[in-house]
Amino acid sequence: MLVKRSFTLAGHRTSVALEPEFWEVLTRAAAARGVTLAALVAEIDARRAPGHALASALRVTALLLPR
Repeated sequence: MLVKRSFTLAGHRTSVALEPEFWEVLTRAAAARGVTLAALVAEIDARRAPGHALASALRVTALLLPR
């Protein structure tokens, strides 16, 4: 089951659907950094290579974060 969340990134509204487990890891990472989930997603969006899907970038980031 995917959970969809909406964000404004670079002035454009977008939605991303991920498994709840990925959202949980990303939410914890944002809290640990003292930023909002939206701010973390914007940071990841700004770093991703052109042509790479945001959902994929978020999943890879979540997998690489320390537990």
